Amino acid sequence: MTQDRDLDALVRQRIRGLRVARGWSLDDLAARCFLSASTLSRIETGQRRIGLDQLTAIARVLDTSIDHLVEAEDDQDVVIRPHRDEARGMTTWLLSRDPAPHGIKVAKIRLTQPPPRRRDGELPVHPGRDWFTVLTGTVILLLGERTIRVEAGQAAEFSTMVPHAFGADRGPAEIIAMLDPDGERSHLHR
Repeated sequence: MTQDRDLDALVRQRIRGLRVARGWSLDDLAARCFLSASTLSRIETGQRRIGLDQLTAIARVLDTSIDHLVEAEDDQDVVIRPHRDEARGMTTWLLSRDPAPHGIKVAKIRLTQPPPRRRDGELPVHPGRDWFTVLTGTVILLLGERTIRVEAGQAAEFSTMVPHAFGADRGPAEIIAMLDPDGERSHLHR
C-alpha cells in the first residue's frame, strides 16, 4: 500500500507542478479539462482519488501522457549508464530514451579500436543515413572504397546504403551519433 500512496502523491505533485509551470490557476485547469476547480483541488491535495477518465483529461490538457504522470521515480529515469562491447571496442550511452520522429536516437559512442578491415570489399550496409560529430580524437570512416579521417570538431553524414564502417584512429575517439532504427541495430546491437 505504501507504493500506491507514494505513486498517488507523485502523480498529484506532477499535476500541480505542470499546472503551476503554465501559470494556471485551479479554475484555468478546470475549464480546460471540464472538471470543477474543487474536484481538482481535492485531487491535488489527496482528498480525492484520481479516476482514469479524470487522469486522461488532465494529462491531455497538460500536454503530457498518463505514462509520464505515473512513471516511477528512481535513478533509471535520470542516470544513463554505459553499455560496453569489449569485442568491438565500443562503449555507448543512449542519450535519448524515447525515439524522436522517424525513430531517430542519439548516442554518445567511445571508440577504442580501428574500423574492421575490408574483406573482399565487404562492409555492412543498411537502409537510411548516419550522422556523427567527433568530440575527441580522430575517427576513420570507411565509406565504399574511400577512407576518410574525421577530426575532433568535424562531422560526417552519409547514406548507409554505401558499404561503411568506422573506428578510432591511433587512440580513443568519442562521437555523438544520430541513428535511425536500422543504424541503431547495425551499429549498437550487433
